[in-house]
Amino acid sequence: MTIRKIQELLDADVLLGNELLDKNADFVFSSDMMSDVLAFADEQSILITGLCNPQVVRTAEMLDIICIIFVRGKLPDAHTLEMAKERKIVVLGTSHKMFTTCGILYENGLRGGA
Repeated sequence: MTIRKIQELLDADVLLGNELLDKNADFVFSSDMMSDVLAFADEQSILITGLCNPQVVRTAEMLDIICIIFVRGKLPDAHTLEMAKERKIVVLGTSHKMFTTCGILYENGLRGGA
């Protein structure tokens, strides 16, 4: 599924990375605990989180995560966005809660890791 399709399904705002919306993602992982992301997320996936700090981008970089979706209307600060921009990570923001976000994506065929 493309990030563009995900953005449309979630009615999400593109906070960063319009030029990268046609990248494909096969998996999604959701957590506010970056230790769980490091332990269980698949590379080249989408990360759904409500945690808005630079650690999220650092974690995403380590796993080559291609897109971070911030839920519950939370928005990262300018420093966090700049870090994501430098690493070419798409950043989306949605007002949906994490459970709803995951449900919408699951209902449309996107799955968790292998």
